[in-house]
Amino acid sequence: MNQKQAYKKSSFGPAFFFLGRQKRAALAHYYTFCRMADDAVDEPNENPQRTLQQLAQEIEFVYLGAPKTDWGHALVDDVRKFNIPRDRFTLLLEGMQADLSQKQYATFEELNWYLYRVAVIVGKASLDILGVKGDKADQLAQTLGSAVQLTNIVRDVYEDAKLNRVYLPCALTGQEILTNQNVALVKQKAQQAAQLARENYRQAFALMDEFWPLTMLPCRVMGYVYQKNLAKIEKAGLLIPTPLKLTKFEKIQAVCYALIKTFF
Repeated sequence: MNQKQAYKKSSFGPAFFFLGRQKRAALAHYYTFCRMADDAVDEPNENPQRTLQQLAQEIEFVYLGAPKTDWGHALVDDVRKFNIPRDRFTLLLEGMQADLSQKQYATFEELNWYLYRVAVIVGKASLDILGVKGDKADQLAQTLGSAVQLTNIVRDVYEDAKLNRVYLPCALTGQEILTNQNVALVKQKAQQAAQLARENYRQAFALMDEFWPLTMLPCRVMGYVYQKNLAKIEKAGLLIPTPLKLTKFEKIQAVCYALIKTFF
């Protein structure tokens, strides 16, 4: 799958639609890197650790201006043009390494370490490309990124458990979750995660009001799409064996709401 197909098939696609060509291409290049890192641990080959090391090495080459791969060449101009710091790549790889080692988290405060690396840092890179920087931008990346990833965690409890990944702080193994041991505790932790996500969405949307509305349109689209997905999951009872996602019509509804909030 090429870069354009990759992001269009993702939940990020609707948010990318409203950007100019250069910014859309840069986000597609960055998303391609994220997708490769994610696939290295979610669909591992014989040596996923080596794949992560190869990605890290290519990022070093990118910042030296001497990439070895097609995707590295695509990123060179982006990191210079949009002043994208190296940690937008290296910290994401740390998060992927945690997935590979099946790291668990005893509290939601500990989970923030993971949220920062796999979601907040992606938000920061996205805002770099949008040209939004500073303390308020960092707060927006923190709140929106955390909300989105918490939504993913709530949505994918059973899918993650199949890979023996447990993000909710419930001190259970993936197998114990799959065999429905202590369902009440898992549901309680999922409810807490959903509540944290809702609060982060609230703060993120409030922060968006402090920036130029058109600049925030991709962020609003992203936020409303994922917020709507969270509401759908909560309405269905939270712990759904098969991940519950939005239909195309429901995504269009979220996009339209973002447009209304932007222009009116």
